[in-house]
Amino acid sequence: MSHTIKHKSKLLARVRRIKGQLDAVERALEAELGCTDVLMLVASVKGAVGGLTAELLEDHIRHHVVDPAHEKDPEKAKGAADLIEVVRTYLK
Repeated sequence: MSHTIKHKSKLLARVRRIKGQLDAVERALEAELGCTDVLMLVASVKGAVGGLTAELLEDHIRHHVVDPAHEKDPEKAKGAADLIEVVRTYLK
């Protein structure tokens, strides 16, 4: 079973929250709110999309490349753990 199917309801909930955040940006623009308010809303969308992307990439690494928790080769396990950490940090 694919990891995206296994976590389907959780991922869809995140996507729905992002949709709600995008709707808030649209409403703010329609209401002609100040640029600071709109930029703050856009920043929250960016963070939410980054979080979703990081989660998907981490799951992809764990399921299709190397899962550090189950890798017997310590160097490969460390490399995979380091890659996951870099992805998390980069997408913050």
